[in-house]
Amino acid sequence: MAVAQKISAIMSQASWIRKMFEEGARLKARHGADKVFDFSLGNPNVAPPEKFHETLRDAVSSCGLGDHCYMPQTGFPQVCDAVAAYLSQEQGVTAECGDIVMTCGAAGALNVIFKALLDPGDEVIVPTPCFVEYRFYVDNHGGVIRMVPTRGDFSLDLKAVEAAINPKTKAVLINSPNNPTGQIYSAESLKQLGTLLSAKSREGEVNRIIYLISDEPYRKIVFDGHQVPSIFQAYNDSLIATSYSKDLSIPGERIGFAAVNPAAAFKMDIRAGLTLANRILGFVNAPALMQRVIACLQGASVDMNEYKRKRDLLCDGLAQAGYEFVRPPGAFYLFPKTPIADDVAFVRELQQELILTVPGSGFAGPGHFRIAFCVEDRTIINALPGFGRVMAKYR
Repeated sequence: MAVAQKISAIMSQASWIRKMFEEGARLKARHGADKVFDFSLGNPNVAPPEKFHETLRDAVSSCGLGDHCYMPQTGFPQVCDAVAAYLSQEQGVTAECGDIVMTCGAAGALNVIFKALLDPGDEVIVPTPCFVEYRFYVDNHGGVIRMVPTRGDFSLDLKAVEAAINPKTKAVLINSPNNPTGQIYSAESLKQLGTLLSAKSREGEVNRIIYLISDEPYRKIVFDGHQVPSIFQAYNDSLIATSYSKDLSIPGERIGFAAVNPAAAFKMDIRAGLTLANRILGFVNAPALMQRVIACLQGASVDMNEYKRKRDLLCDGLAQAGYEFVRPPGAFYLFPKTPIADDVAFVRELQQELILTVPGSGFAGPGHFRIAFCVEDRTIINALPGFGRVMAKYR
């Protein structure tokens, strides 16, 4: 066998997102790109703000000796200072340069965190539906993912989390706003989660800190006045993994960071562990040019009204066609129920209308399907009749 058995097994269970993306390429080649309505990939389609382009040009033109060299594994100190200052304001805590590790996106941050925290066999509890790659990130570092359900509206089910905690539990991983549901976990639920983890960490059956990890790349993509609560205020032994991919529309630049709660009990050990993990995983450091750019763009983002308009256009059209869903308060995904139990079969029916979505089973959310509405308005408008025809078969 050319590749490792483990990788071969993972390849055979390839991500539904990628499967549908590849199916889209095939259909576009056959029918023409304008005839295929591709909602499969969460690839931002709103252009980066002009300030990003201006800052990028300035950064390139002002590059001097050392600007493309190695730097501390945590990132340029002046960049970490800028990120810590903004994070302090956002989270309502006082973070400092050393609490930040610049990473190759949020995915890089999560892998760095898991490498630093997990021993073989440690369990990570993840509320579902969840991002499909989480199980691979945890497995990369010897951990075991333990998925628990959320409530009907995709809010946290704290009883399910509590039931899953056992002596092997090392962390709980949450994602808010959530991919694939767009749900935002409330401040009260996070506070209760923090109280639960504090209590369980002290109990004899666990007797070690259970960390709370928050994956927050969609933090700024919120609608209707919603806000994403502070994870650092909810629980001291917490970490954040995030990126600038979605709010600045630069996913290809692979720039993000991991942050340790300044109040964490073993903060210095965690900082050192993250720094080492960033190096030995082969990231070494986050891209130097992008670090210099985002240092000047703290708080900047694309116009979220663009995504709100797309959400409302899609939701209004699907509601009229008879689809059931929770209108997402954040992110750029909709996760409707399928009118039949077999979500894969339903998604294949949509393909007959040249509509590409992703089965909810791929996100541990069977009986649903994900629509990424970060697409052109005309894609939504032109797809709505097809969505309606498919639903009509089951009404």
